[in-house]
Amino acid sequence: MNERGWSVRVVVRYALFQVPAVVLLVLALALVRRWVDIPAWFVWGLVGLWVVKDLILFPFVWRAYDTDRAGAANCMVGARGIAKDRLAPSGYIRVRGELWRAEVMGDGPPIDRGQRVQVRGVCGLKLLVQPDDVGTD
Repeated sequence: MNERGWSVRVVVRYALFQVPAVVLLVLALALVRRWVDIPAWFVWGLVGLWVVKDLILFPFVWRAYDTDRAGAANCMVGARGIAKDRLAPSGYIRVRGELWRAEVMGDGPPIDRGQRVQVRGVCGLKLLVQPDDVGTD
């Protein structure tokens, strides 16, 4: 795993999921070439652009292909973040650079936008949070 979190397994999994789309594109372009005179350089240029598109998107979507971290949400317990919405009782928070749906845990008071929160639990894809008391007296 490198500093970005990608493993060889994730890269291979992503590449294998992209192969059918590239094959379908090549087949579709070959079929179109039977009826329309399209230069070969244009066809291969489109295929190249398709591959470049996949390479550009990889850094944004690689986490979806990382099934080894299926329990990664549970490691969110204890993490700290910032409320992006007013949580009364639910809204969105930013934790570790990602936007998560969150809900105030128990009968806690609403949490204002911009207030620090700490994750206390996970319920599906929703984080259960409380106000973060670190740094306050």
